[in-house]
Amino acid sequence: MSESTNIVWHESEVTKQDRRELKKHKSVVLWFTGLSGSGKSTVSVALEKELHGLGVHTYRLDGDNVRHGLNKNLGFSPEDRKENIRRIGEVANLMVDAGLVTLTAFISPYREDRDHARELLGEKEFIEIYVECSVEACEERDPKGLYKKARAGEIKGFTGIDAPYEEPIHPEVTIETDKQTLEESVQLIVNYLKQKGYIG
Repeated sequence: MSESTNIVWHESEVTKQDRRELKKHKSVVLWFTGLSGSGKSTVSVALEKELHGLGVHTYRLDGDNVRHGLNKNLGFSPEDRKENIRRIGEVANLMVDAGLVTLTAFISPYREDRDHARELLGEKEFIEIYVECSVEACEERDPKGLYKKARAGEIKGFTGIDAPYEEPIHPEVTIETDKQTLEESVQLIVNYLKQKGYIG
């Protein structure tokens, strides 16, 4: 992939801080990571609704949704997965600049790729949320029937079966969706955001 040349970044007269002051809360990325079927999308949807009810300006980037448009030209090879997460990091960075609390729900199996997103956004604007759930529980749920297909050999390179998932080492928040209710998971994250001063 060739890089663009002869381009210049144009600064805006409205700053990130201006946008935050207008919205009356900080902007940050809540980066949900976990196995397929762990509950990333389910928790992020419920959390966004809760935050919206609290007057927080949000936007949610979901793995499947993004692959319908922005990343529809990418497959699931290690290289394409890496590019998928790189693009998401860039979009999330723009959304933080826009003053939004951005929720991303992607397997993002490689620690290095998540770390790159963290470096891009900075420590204060990146919150890694590990949606911890055993492979057994994910496979039992199997909402899309993907584990069944992977076990049958119809899907190759499936995370957690024949492709690796590298667990976060020091996530800011860990939720255990095979042990906690949806409401408990959402409240844990809301409490964290309040304690750290991201929302009022």
